[in-house]
Parts: sequence; structure tokens; C-alpha cells
Amino acid sequence: MNADLMGFAELSRSIGARLLSFSADGGHQDRGFSSVSIDSRNVKEGALFVALTGTLNDGHSFVHAAFNAGARGAMVESSKLDSFNLAAIAQKTGKELIAVENTLKGLQDSARVYLEKFPKLLKIGITGSSGKTTTKEIAAAIISTEKNTVMNKGNLNSETGLPLSVFEVRPHHEVGVFELGMNRKGEIAEITAVLKPNIALITNIGHAHIGNIGSMQAIAEEKKNIFSLLADNDAALIPNDDEYCDFLADGLGGRARFYGAGLFTELEGVHSLGLEGSEISWAGENIRFALPGKHSLDDAMAAIAIAREVPVSSSAIKRGLENVKPLFGRLEILKGRTTVIQDCYNANPESAQKVLEFCDSLDWNGRKLYVAADMLELGKDSLPAHSHIGSLLAESKADMIFLFGEEIRSAAQCLKNKGRPFFHTDNILELSAALDSYVQTGDLVLLKGSRGCALERLSGMLTEAVNVS
Repeated sequence: MNADLMGFAELSRSIGARLLSFSADGGHQDRGFSSVSIDSRNVKEGALFVALTGTLNDGHSFVHAAFNAGARGAMVESSKLDSFNLAAIAQKTGKELIAVENTLKGLQDSARVYLEKFPKLLKIGITGSSGKTTTKEIAAAIISTEKNTVMNKGNLNSETGLPLSVFEVRPHHEVGVFELGMNRKGEIAEITAVLKPNIALITNIGHAHIGNIGSMQAIAEEKKNIFSLLADNDAALIPNDDEYCDFLADGLGGRARFYGAGLFTELEGVHSLGLEGSEISWAGENIRFALPGKHSLDDAMAAIAIAREVPVSSSAIKRGLENVKPLFGRLEILKGRTTVIQDCYNANPESAQKVLEFCDSLDWNGRKLYVAADMLELGKDSLPAHSHIGSLLAESKADMIFLFGEEIRSAAQCLKNKGRPFFHTDNILELSAALDSYVQTGDLVLLKGSRGCALERLSGMLTEAVNVS
């Protein structure tokens, strides 16, 4: 069993919560928890279960299930102790209850006080409208070649994901690399207060989640909150070519440091290898970087900027960049009867334009087929944004264009006006059938859309061998 992360009594005191102990020793021994979970189905033996109140389910309904799965205790809201009969459940099972006013805030406060147990940990925070997950992965790959490094897994970067990731920190870790995401106003400020980074980086300011936030300026203001708790010796890393560069640098508590390919004296050149990535000449060394596309190089430059602040050696930069592998749905290359560029983990106008430019730039012997799906969470900007993508598709080098979804209908109108051949549907089965009947061996197929469109459902059909029996 894993060693305890923290005692229930210690945690309760630290966050100003009330502890109700029903353990066999009556709470005289401060037994602790070895992990934290917000899903009763994923509870491990010795865990602390945090009962969050969601829009569809209330975690307080699953406290008993969490106890049965091995949780030693649960964090619950004081106002729900009676309505869910939680004290009786805890007493019957001999468990601990930490009662707080709000369990989301309780989770965040718990992560903050847990992280404070590691004052020597160098904490790195990364946010931005796109590229933050890839930047995090590259930065961690570089830094981990020389230092014990922890990072959030996948995209556990939200109001709940970041706090849960913090509980992965252990005494032997020297550096923590954490991604901070945002779906609503105030979220970056909340989770920055948990992490309190020493090095904070913004990849870019774009349209992602503009439907929730309201405007590009508002997005910049929200993202800038990652710099809000920097001390004088801490570093704020800002992309020098972003239109909000000056705004992001204004009034910082830490040191504003600008980054970009043109600012690195060690960068001697870049040679594109198409779908195989790029060859980077760095400080007299040739580096084979497997992630294709200019925006992947932008992410690499951001990661290098972080690595130089840590700092690590040029040798670590080379080894880290060469160890990076493509992530699911992020310019992932799948080969079979067709070659599929699976870039459907997320989509916004900036990332869509970049991937179209990349596909157009490729020398390809076969045909190019572009499948574009809805870009979600754009709010009032959805119509003009999809119309703009329609214009880009109309001018692209695609031999055939397939559109999927309702919001992308304005792109279909642009293609119709330009006389470009295309197919449009909001039914995935119709899209799959249309593609299956159209594709030929050797085609290049781009899949680009938001996560909610799940375009990866098409990849198996596109890459499977043709049955000639």
C-alpha cells in the first residue's frame, strides 16, 4: 500500500474544516489517506473520496460506494450531512468525514496545503488557448532527462484535474510541470492559487472557449492570471509574436521573459521533414523532432524557454526533443490504406488554420481529402469563425472536402459560393459511408474538429486494409 500523503486531522486543521472521526481508535491516531479521488469507481484502498456536486450527479450519493471500494474517508459538504445520512454511513463503516462548506473549494484548498509540504519543488505552470498539453509534454520530456519530474497526466488541467494532479507530487520530485486549463471565468485564478508557480508560461491567446468567456481581450485577461502570484524572482514567459504580448507583460510581479524562435541564439535552423516532423539545428547539434507542423515547433520553442529557466543543459534539450512522441488526436499520423492526420482532440480557428496550412504545404503523390467538423464553444463567434474556415478550405489544396456538424454549415455555404466540391452531414454514419466510398489507397486524409465531434471514429475505417476477396 502507498504511504499516506497526509493525515485527516492535519488536513482538516489546515483548511479550517470539521473532522468527524468514526475510526476504531476514535480519531486519537491521525490516520491518513494515500490518494484522492472524485469518482467512486476509481477509488483505491486508503483513498480520500471528495464528494463533488455536479450538474447531473451529486457525489454525496456515492460516499457509501466509495467506502465500500476502500476509501478511508470522504470530504463532504456540511449542509448535506443530514440529507444524505452521511454520519450514520461513516459510523457504520468506521470511516472519517471532513466537512466543508464547498467540496470543490475544499479539494482545491487541500491540494494547496499538500503542495506546501514541498517547498523545494520548482513549480511550472502552462496555459494558453492551444498547444499547452503538447508544450507540457515536451517540457517534461526535456527536464526529466536531468531532474526528477512530475506532471499532470493527460489533460487533467481543470478546476478539479489540477488539484488531483498535485497529489501526485512526492518527496523525491524536484520539478513539477502542470498544465492549467480554462472553461469559465475565474478558473485560471482559482487553480493558480493552488499551484503558485515559480515559472509560468502562456502559449498563445486564441478563440478557444470564447463562447464561455466573451471576447479575446477577456480571454487574455483570464490567461494572464497565471502570472498573478509570481514572486520577484519568478519568471513569466510570454510569446513575443502574440498580439497580446504587451498586455500580458504589463504590471507583472515576476520577471517578464519573452520567447520565440527568433529570440534563441542557439537555434541555427529548422528543416521540415513533412509528416516525419522536423530536423532542428540547436547549439551545434542536429535534433530529430518527431512532431510535424509549425505549431508543433512553436510548442517546442515554448518548452525550450521553460527548460532554460529551470535550467537544464543543451544536451537535455536534445535528448528531450528526440524522446517526444505524438499525443492522441494532436497531429497524430496513422498509416494504412490511407494516411490519416488525426488532429481532432480540439479545434479553434487558430489551430484549424495552422493544420490546413500544414497539409497544404505537404508534397503528396495521392489526393488530399480534408474532413472538417464543428469548432465548439465559440458562442456568438461561431458563425464568422466557421465562415472563415470555409474560405480557407475553399482556397486550400484539398481535392475533396467533407464537413461534419451543424455549426460548420456556414463553411458549407462558403464552399458552395466558391464552386468547390464538398459533402456535408451531421450524421457520423453518413459521413463514414461517404468517405468509405470515396477514398482510394494512397490518399491523405485530414481529420480536424472539436473533441465533442469524435472524428477519430473514422480512423479505423480509413486505415484498414481493403478486402479484395
